[in-house]
Amino acid sequence: MRLEAKLALFNALSKLLLVLLGAVVIPPVVSRVAVAHTDERLHEKQAEVMQLIRRNGISAFVQGEAYADYNILKQEYISLGPLSAAARSEASPRIFDEPRQVDNDIEDFRILSYHFTIKGRPYRLEIGSSLATVELLTDTLRRMALWVLVIGAAITIFTDAAFAHYLLRPLRQLITRKLKGVHHPSAFSYTPLDTATTDFRRLDNDLNTMMRKIQSAFEKEREFMSNVSHELLTPVSILQSRFENMLQDPELSHAHSLKIVESQKTLYRLRNTVKTLLLIANIENEQYLRDEAVSVATVLAEVTNELEDRLAQRELKLLEDLRPDYVLPQANRTLLFTLLFNLVSNAIKYNKWGGSITITGRPEGSGYRLAVTDTGPGIAPEHLPHLFDRFRRFQAGAAAPEGYGLGLPIAKTIAEFHKADLTVESEVGKGTTFALRFP
Repeated sequence: MRLEAKLALFNALSKLLLVLLGAVVIPPVVSRVAVAHTDERLHEKQAEVMQLIRRNGISAFVQGEAYADYNILKQEYISLGPLSAAARSEASPRIFDEPRQVDNDIEDFRILSYHFTIKGRPYRLEIGSSLATVELLTDTLRRMALWVLVIGAAITIFTDAAFAHYLLRPLRQLITRKLKGVHHPSAFSYTPLDTATTDFRRLDNDLNTMMRKIQSAFEKEREFMSNVSHELLTPVSILQSRFENMLQDPELSHAHSLKIVESQKTLYRLRNTVKTLLLIANIENEQYLRDEAVSVATVLAEVTNELEDRLAQRELKLLEDLRPDYVLPQANRTLLFTLLFNLVSNAIKYNKWGGSITITGRPEGSGYRLAVTDTGPGIAPEHLPHLFDRFRRFQAGAAAPEGYGLGLPIAKTIAEFHKADLTVESEVGKGTTFALRFP
């Protein structure tokens, strides 16, 4: 997952968690706020009523036993009357919840009870507010708070995503312009990144420095390979020529002739090893071009034609089934020939006498799969992960041939050069399949 997507997902999840936390915390907080607001209104009305009593006198309200006033919706009421002796011990003022009968209905009220004395006579003032009004206020505040929280979270999610997109733009440019599709230092772009972020600028500078060092190392490696090619192959060729001249000497004994022939074989193996290593190094350094369209069926026909004698010698049957043919738009014909030659040659070498080799080609997904299957003894599972290692040798046996040399490492290197994936599947006693998946 991309860094920008991870940041956006984290922001969205954190905001969702915030909304859920708000949904849990807001209701009790809003309830307390609504009750506190109601209590404050009750105190304000108490102050207003007391001011009217002081101005107009208690007789303006209490002419008989008591005074009571309810609004038409029974949401609020005011009660004023003499205080009984039994109620004088109650605290004043106090606020409490209590059901009261209004006409024929019983309503729950939030009540403020206040005691005061005028002309030596105690009175009690009660101001009540319907709890239905408090609950309505609570629901309104709760709904409003939740909507504000949800809208605020949604807005911050989009703003955070937009800011992260803007902030990470230099990193996207760094990946697309400098890293994506770069398989060789020569294809790297050293153009400075246009950014005001210090971290990205430092990353760009360090990346440019590192690629310059890598390119310098590649150049030195190429020079080294060229020197190796000259300094190793030339003396080997000279020694081979001298040995051939020595073999022409009629006075040379038979024992010495055998030793010289063995030395020639050793030099021949050394020469092939050096050439193979140079070939791998040149492929990895991309010193070959992929500038031609190559038919897999055509190259495979050339390979089987060259290996026809070896197939007949071991009495092997070769079955080809390419439906349809596959043409690589950008390939190197010589290297592709070497790749298929090594795979088929390997299938011949490690096959059983009178066995068969099956080569199939089928479209697979958006690419093409070419498989070379033999009927040999197979390869033990513990050897498969190391099959493409250079100079890796295995114990001799039916399930583990004596050695794979450098043929398979070359095949792996050429496959990667053509952006193909080379894999192997094997079952002991049944055979081995090497599969090429071309893009």
